[in-house]
Amino acid sequence: MSTAVDPTPTDHNTPLPDEPAGESVPARLLRVLLTQRTALLAVLLVVVVVWFWLLGTGGYLTAPYDSNYLASSLINAVPLAMLGLAELVVILSGRSGIDLSVGAIVSLTGMVFGFAYGSWGWPLWLAVILAATVGGALGAINGFLVAYLEFPALITTLATYYAYKSLALVINDQQPISTLDIQHLFSSVRSVELPAIGAFLPPIPLDIFTFLVPTVLVTWLLLARTTDGRRLYAIGTNDVAAQWATINVKVTRFKAYTLAGVISGLVAVVTVAQFASARPDAGTSGNGMALPAITIAVLGGVAITGGIGRVAGVVLASLLVVWLNAGILLAFVGDQGSQFQLLALGAVLVAAALFNGLTNRRYGGAR
Repeated sequence: MSTAVDPTPTDHNTPLPDEPAGESVPARLLRVLLTQRTALLAVLLVVVVVWFWLLGTGGYLTAPYDSNYLASSLINAVPLAMLGLAELVVILSGRSGIDLSVGAIVSLTGMVFGFAYGSWGWPLWLAVILAATVGGALGAINGFLVAYLEFPALITTLATYYAYKSLALVINDQQPISTLDIQHLFSSVRSVELPAIGAFLPPIPLDIFTFLVPTVLVTWLLLARTTDGRRLYAIGTNDVAAQWATINVKVTRFKAYTLAGVISGLVAVVTVAQFASARPDAGTSGNGMALPAITIAVLGGVAITGGIGRVAGVVLASLLVVWLNAGILLAFVGDQGSQFQLLALGAVLVAAALFNGLTNRRYGGAR
């Protein structure tokens, strides 16, 4: 009489499938850094800050790279991180999801906000709601074309980028809106001292707490704690399988683009406050806001194929890019630093793509 044998190992020291037996400590650290994007970004963030701090103390920078400078530069992280989150939800939806129109949405929505608050005399809270609504409506147009008409996201959002950019320019005859009410908004970007621990830390820009932190929390809750978030990851991984699982793929993808538009509308309010003016080219001048936002998303570990990405990675990637750019500005005299910022941004994007490819080939993807 034979006895059935339980095939499940009972030894608790048996390594997990993603932890090879006999793996050396350096190999384990390499695996952690390549598979855990947040760990890699945290290490790179420390390296960048320490490196520029050492250059500053050695007299190689034009100004001190200290905590006060780092805190003041966080104002640049607000629109960058928020638009990175907008790209996160869009790219997660799969089918080559991307939104090139976020910068143009910022410009057009900023002009609408400028009219409402600066010219029509609307209260601030109502003008902010209008900006979020208009941004959501513009994002919904993208979502309808991509999700329901199944147009390619790249072509669709490039077309709406040109359309929204043009509307932002002609809506006020290419002129900014700089009324007194708009100019007084500049005080909202002031820095504030944190309670209890403020004596030990430099003042932090107020927009971090009024716009960025709420956006990060809401996006994280939607993606990690709601049914819609799980559906978004599902359709990004395999929309055919998600459809067989009775998930409404079109509605879920449509919601992703709409949410990206809402976030872009809130970024418009931030840019109006920072510039003390509603500018028709606020999100499209120079290299625009879309490409840096996409860079932040990819650097943060968002898989361009969809279905993979975390809010924490996008936030850490934003800090890395902002503090890297801040250090580069101090490393050169005049406006040369801004040109090297573009070089650094391109190098970061290439490095992120290489890391993603290496991780996928060796470990099956990052988390």
